[in-house]
Amino acid sequence: MNPPITAGILTGGRGRRMGGIDKGLAELDGRPLIEHLLERLRPQTEHILINANRNLERYRSYGLPVVTDPVEGHQGPLAGFIALLAACDDDCLAVLPCDSPLLPEDYLQRLARAQAHSGADIVVAHDGERIQPVHALIGRHLLADLKSFMDQGERKIDLWYARHHWEPADFSDRPETFINLNRPEDYARLESLTS
Repeated sequence: MNPPITAGILTGGRGRRMGGIDKGLAELDGRPLIEHLLERLRPQTEHILINANRNLERYRSYGLPVVTDPVEGHQGPLAGFIALLAACDDDCLAVLPCDSPLLPEDYLQRLARAQAHSGADIVVAHDGERIQPVHALIGRHLLADLKSFMDQGERKIDLWYARHHWEPADFSDRPETFINLNRPEDYARLESLTS
């Protein structure tokens, strides 16, 4: 039995490449992306958090805790990591972006299995060709270090990961997990896989 894991959904970005939309609320097959993710996450964990910086009441309507970035001005995913880690009651937090709705039914289990096998502080999903940095399992004990890292003006995920023992989690058999909504033409690809 795996230890409890909190899942943290990152919806706090600006959506610049999508014309500034709130991607978590962008609709796919008539439903917001956040709903696709929740449908796949809820069977995997009872502990789900949402990191958002706008449309807070809309996100709260899903009955889950919503946390905002601790720093102003959209400082990137690491700011969301801090907000989620600070609100996490479990030893590990699985972070994932709001615009990747094709999560496998064993997403958290795969991350947990890789962590248990390696003993790593951080486990990062690997699609068979490259790591997917915002799909990761992070030990809650790293919160203070991450705050210090950002206080020094750092914002790059890979540089922060490099400070710690991290290992990949193999998702090479499920590359569709990482198809996300970055450009308007990505809608068609996602819809072909979800309908």
